Amino acid sequence: MTKPEKTGLSRRSFIQKTGITAAGSMVISPAFSNILNDLNRKKRVALVGTGIRGVSFFGKFLNDEYADVVEFVGLCDINPGRLKYAKEHIGVDCPLYTDFDEMLAKEEIDILMVTTVDSTHDEFIVKGLEKNINVVTEKPMTTDEEKCQSIIDAQRNSKAKLIMAFNYRYGKLFTKLKEIIEAREIGELVSIDLNWYLNTYHGASYFRRWHGITAKSGTLLLHKSAHHFDLLNWFIGSDPVEVTAYGDLEKYGKNNSFRGENCRSCSLKDECKFYWDITKNDTYMKLYVENEEYDGYIRDNCVWREEIDIFDKHSVQIKYANNVIVNYSLTTYSPFEGFRFGFNGKDGRLETHEGIPWRDSESVDQSKVHEKEMNQSSHTEADLQYHEIVYQRNFEKPNRIEYPYFRAGHWGGDKLMFDEIFRGEVIDPKLNHAADVRDGSLAVLIGIAARTSINEKRPVKIAELTELMPRKNKWG
Repeated sequence: MTKPEKTGLSRRSFIQKTGITAAGSMVISPAFSNILNDLNRKKRVALVGTGIRGVSFFGKFLNDEYADVVEFVGLCDINPGRLKYAKEHIGVDCPLYTDFDEMLAKEEIDILMVTTVDSTHDEFIVKGLEKNINVVTEKPMTTDEEKCQSIIDAQRNSKAKLIMAFNYRYGKLFTKLKEIIEAREIGELVSIDLNWYLNTYHGASYFRRWHGITAKSGTLLLHKSAHHFDLLNWFIGSDPVEVTAYGDLEKYGKNNSFRGENCRSCSLKDECKFYWDITKNDTYMKLYVENEEYDGYIRDNCVWREEIDIFDKHSVQIKYANNVIVNYSLTTYSPFEGFRFGFNGKDGRLETHEGIPWRDSESVDQSKVHEKEMNQSSHTEADLQYHEIVYQRNFEKPNRIEYPYFRAGHWGGDKLMFDEIFRGEVIDPKLNHAADVRDGSLAVLIGIAARTSINEKRPVKIAELTELMPRKNKWG
């Protein structure tokens, strides 16, 4: 493969060497102006949902890194044991509530953070917006079209804002891809191929947890793919109009000859390749196992239990208002974790990949891949690698970029997202990183449409789900 010729600071070499955002100056985010209207005092934040994402990222990381601009005024969860542990783990001294309405009535809250079970997001989002409290919610925004419409209605009638925590958008690798697309290095975008692979450690974990139940997660087409669908919407800059999908449950759940109550008590540990020892994780033991008595939630459930009803293979085709076509797949039991992106333009093609073992220079421990993604530290052992990005215009030589590798904190996106939400800092407003209720809705509507398409064996139009009508150009 040929590297680009060094013939001065052409637009292409400028993008390759520095990136568009590196040339920008830091400005205050206009997207979150109502949250940042008083920079002279700390923002009062409350958290509902003290699972691992809530206590780690929205809890401890926020408290450790942003204590100069935020203060916790309440933690809420139906599980009093998890609440007690969350307070200690996060390192805050604030009231604890098992009744959400009581917390809203008693505390003065500037920002409500929602990290509960996906199917309950709408309850807390709507109640927060009705009280004109700004809400930051984890993906997916919600899990069905009725709940989606109720959130749209609540946002319309509220003076506050719903902010989607779409941290993938802020990831350094994905921002780089967006820059190349926006610079028209491959001409007008016409289609995208995206294959996402979850390995037998990370992928299986969804089937141990509440995520394996459609009524709680909406399937992985909502819980996991909402990240991917939002990335696609953001890259394309248009709205989805129609979805056709295929999927099934063929590996996990009832598709095994044996099963146990949970991994800890299972007598088949030695013969089950999916056995997971939760006792080796001190945080999970204190957060989940020691508090099972309160709500019965089992964190190390059997991946073969028969109540699992989500899909474990997924193939989705999406048509956009600007005529871009997407071919997407999600695999949940791959031997490796990673993805392949292919962007086809009228004048060329852009590609990147991650985690494909035979294309990377060093092997990785598959059991640790997701752990590195969730890690908030600025350096990991993988930092010496690079992302390979290749783009090639028709009739020209390929251009290969060895883009600096950063995997921790969702490709560095977690911190950049919080910098914009809580400090108002954004490097390039033209890239539209900030995500609102419309972005959250369109991401879940693709997943809802895909789930409906699979169940009803037909194409599903986005316009038939809510009052939200697709637009050809999202920002124009």
